[in-house]
Amino acid sequence: MEGISWRLFLLSLVLLEGSTQDFGQTQFICTSVPKDMDLCAATMQNSGPAEDLKTTVMQLRETVLQQKELIMNQKETIRELTSKLSRCESQSLPEPGAGGRRKEPGNTMGDVSRGPSDTLAQLGQTLQTLKQRLENLEQYSRVNSTAQSNSLKDLLQNKIDDMEKQVLLRVNTLEETKTGPRNDTDQRNKVESTLTKIHDRITGLEKGPKGNRPLDKFQLTFLLRTNYMYAKVKNSLPEMYAFTLCMWIKSSASPGVGTPFSYAVPGQANELVLIEWGNNPMEILINDKVAKLPFQINDDKWHHICVTWTTRDGVWEAYQDGVQRGNGENLAPYHPIKPHGVLVLGQEQDTLGGGFDATQAFVGELANFNVWDRKLTTGEIYMLATCNNRAQVGNVFGWAETSIEVFGGATKWPFEPCRPLN
Repeated sequence: MEGISWRLFLLSLVLLEGSTQDFGQTQFICTSVPKDMDLCAATMQNSGPAEDLKTTVMQLRETVLQQKELIMNQKETIRELTSKLSRCESQSLPEPGAGGRRKEPGNTMGDVSRGPSDTLAQLGQTLQTLKQRLENLEQYSRVNSTAQSNSLKDLLQNKIDDMEKQVLLRVNTLEETKTGPRNDTDQRNKVESTLTKIHDRITGLEKGPKGNRPLDKFQLTFLLRTNYMYAKVKNSLPEMYAFTLCMWIKSSASPGVGTPFSYAVPGQANELVLIEWGNNPMEILINDKVAKLPFQINDDKWHHICVTWTTRDGVWEAYQDGVQRGNGENLAPYHPIKPHGVLVLGQEQDTLGGGFDATQAFVGELANFNVWDRKLTTGEIYMLATCNNRAQVGNVFGWAETSIEVFGGATKWPFEPCRPLN
């Protein structure tokens, strides 16, 4: 009887220890016992031979130990995967802001079924693979001819674009599924920083030796609608009582191409903005006042657009491909454009230099963005659109690679506006 009691006590401990575990094929059977009947006797009647009971107890204990070991292995694996991302290089980027002129639900990109740990692990592995590939390509480019370097450029453009899309989609997935805002934001910034540094190296490989290409022969590419992919002009704008701004632009984004540029000053985030948002036509904002522009550009072809404005009576004109498409007045009349602001390409600012909203981001390609502090004539604008060699460069801001910094995966590629564009 003493041996049976010991076995029952051991069995009860196992049952308590494994009450929250999954025992696979093991089953527990409950048997009713009369109120006045001895519990040990009832157990003997239903338990079978003592040896079988001992075997069952040992099997249950083994199952519990296996479950514990499996859980520990899984925890260790998760720690190892998460630590891979922490080795990525770190660089601060502006925190996404809140508020803004217009909002609508953002697009969900990527495989949202994956958890944050899996997403972070895959991001870390992808970045490490991309870095190793770039190092190999750099060594290859140092010992090969010009023809081989051109081949390298094509290889970079195709393969890196594919890798970048995968990585940025995973960043968006992480943003959608994050559970720890501060920690995940730090990890997202690490990914963005690494992407930016990788693309700087890609650009260096593509250019070849310094001075091989004029500083203005480049374009900016914004692949995805995000709240962290943008370019920033290093210098601000002066006070202006008139302006002309022109650019080459290409996009097929729908609905709306987004925000090609925004200029914010202290106290006014919408000092000067060009935006095509949702199903609205393209608009220009000056001090939060709005004029609708007759541009049609989301056909995935290059177009040259210009907007002129003067503070007197707020008169404006809009040109597409060298031809005037519209005009008006009373657009922020007698309000000069204020100085000491931040000029951003590819995002709409809700705060000075930040507060980006993915639904308003520009998706496409942009080049030759120039700004003048006067109204250009129709003839001057036509020369710009037709690549006339007498066309002028902006006297307030002239398109130059050294004047623009890119962030969050925005890229620079060679661009020649006078070649066949489409």
